[in-house]
Amino acid sequence: MNKTHLGHTARKRFGQNFLNDTFVIEQIVDAINPADGENLLEIGPGLGALTDPVCERVNALTVIELDRDLAERLRHHPFHNKKLTIIEQDALTVDFTPLAKDGALLRVFGNLPYNISTPIMFHLFKYAHLIQDMHFMLQKEVVNRLAASPGNKNYGRLSIMTQYYCQVQPVLNVPPGAFIPPPKVDSAVVRLAPHKQPPVDVADVKTLERVSTMAFNQRRKTIRNSLKECISETQLRELGLDPVRRAETLSLEDFAIIANWVHEHDSIEN
Repeated sequence: MNKTHLGHTARKRFGQNFLNDTFVIEQIVDAINPADGENLLEIGPGLGALTDPVCERVNALTVIELDRDLAERLRHHPFHNKKLTIIEQDALTVDFTPLAKDGALLRVFGNLPYNISTPIMFHLFKYAHLIQDMHFMLQKEVVNRLAASPGNKNYGRLSIMTQYYCQVQPVLNVPPGAFIPPPKVDSAVVRLAPHKQPPVDVADVKTLERVSTMAFNQRRKTIRNSLKECISETQLRELGLDPVRRAETLSLEDFAIIANWVHEHDSIEN
């Protein structure tokens, strides 16, 4: 038997928390500002909290839904089923290239399952050149990390990599009471707009990611110690970086300088 709107039980394994506050929903949809003719894609539509009001403004929307019952429910939606293209798949396995058809950049949005939100964003970053913008509901703590600047306690690998790919703009905070069931954390909506041109020149993005991971895995150590396996103290000085600085004081530009040197000298084992 198909589960109805009220009868669908949020599944822990999918990290489901359904948005249920009409005022908050309206604010999110206004922030996305969908327009007819745009290439709109929703990840994890769930019970349609964002799907329905977006479909009221546009004639076509693609959705990616892993939960079989929810995908089935959307197929039989009484008002919007003809507007929806449903991809019943794990978003982490989706190839987004064919979805940017006729060169129309994707506008991606969704209330992402908090347990896999970071992997989904990193998967989407591979397709940044095909994306106009992304609006995601995330844990507030994650949004703080995405937007953090050097010197901030939230600043880390996630800040570095996200800001390499995108301009980050926190949009609004959402209390737990806006969801069923209420999550144990505060949430927030963030807008990520991929840069047309990366803000720094990086020879190899994987090296940037590895260097920043290495540095922040031991964030209390100086970079002389945390990065000693891939670059010497002398070399850091030659690049104009003080070896006794900690990772959280380095800018994206500083990390790019280190990553480019490491890539050139191939000092990190793949």
